[in-house]
Amino acid sequence: MNVFLIDGTYELFRHFYAVPSVTDAEGREVGAVRGVVGSVLGMLEEDVTYLGVATDHVIESFRNELWPGYKTGEGIEPALFTQFSLLEEALVALGVRVWPMTEFEADDGLASAALAASADARVEQVFICTPDKDLAQCVVGRRVVQFDRRAGVMRDADGVRGKFGVLPESIPDYLALVGDAADGFPGLRGWGAKSTALVLARYGHLEAIPDPPDRWDVKVRGAVRLATELATHRDLAVQFRDLATLRTTLELFESVDTLRWSGPRPTFFDLCARLNAPGYFRRARQLADSRAS
Repeated sequence: MNVFLIDGTYELFRHFYAVPSVTDAEGREVGAVRGVVGSVLGMLEEDVTYLGVATDHVIESFRNELWPGYKTGEGIEPALFTQFSLLEEALVALGVRVWPMTEFEADDGLASAALAASADARVEQVFICTPDKDLAQCVVGRRVVQFDRRAGVMRDADGVRGKFGVLPESIPDYLALVGDAADGFPGLRGWGAKSTALVLARYGHLEAIPDPPDRWDVKVRGAVRLATELATHRDLAVQFRDLATLRTTLELFESVDTLRWSGPRPTFFDLCARLNAPGYFRRARQLADSRAS
């Protein structure tokens, strides 16, 4: 079996800015939710059977206590923000397993689910469906891969190294040095993508990088300046790496069997009416009937 793990927050943002506005009978925006539900339904129609969706029930997480500049919900358009809980309701009604994150983030949910699913010998591949570079750290060989559905790009461990210049296990160190503007931490001054990739491709992790640049077994432009910055702010880099490291210990399901889609719930009919998408219910019902026969 293959397991598909979907970044619900990413999908909601993507559809909010990509699809036309749609409102329900009470004038509330539902277009992004409708887009995500239609997309997930399309996956089911393409013979996806085992799947789960992680969402950010709230934007803030434990990381906001670790770094004052970490991302918050500030600036999110109200018409988008109000669809967060509706998305969870809609996917549950569709019969999909949903993990709403509060203390942790959706990325932590995906990381934990990927590790748990890959531990099952029956699982051939785990597809983490998001282009988010944070999730590249979860890739394991060809068994756990990252899948950008919109671009149609799948990255295994070699693909991660081809894109970032480092192995998946070095991604948190990579982000610690170059920073992550989307998550709100800056990285270290002067450490760009190219120099970081060259150094980490040789040393793997922050602790293994020698302080004196003359001991570096790799040629990097501005090595003295970079080494000085790292030596001065190594503790800060370690803190940034902690922010970038996804947690994998969340207990989200006991067995991958609970991720098997078996059809929509009775509430899906009313949900489709609210989304002005009656065709979704017919598609889901027909698909469930065909799988049961």
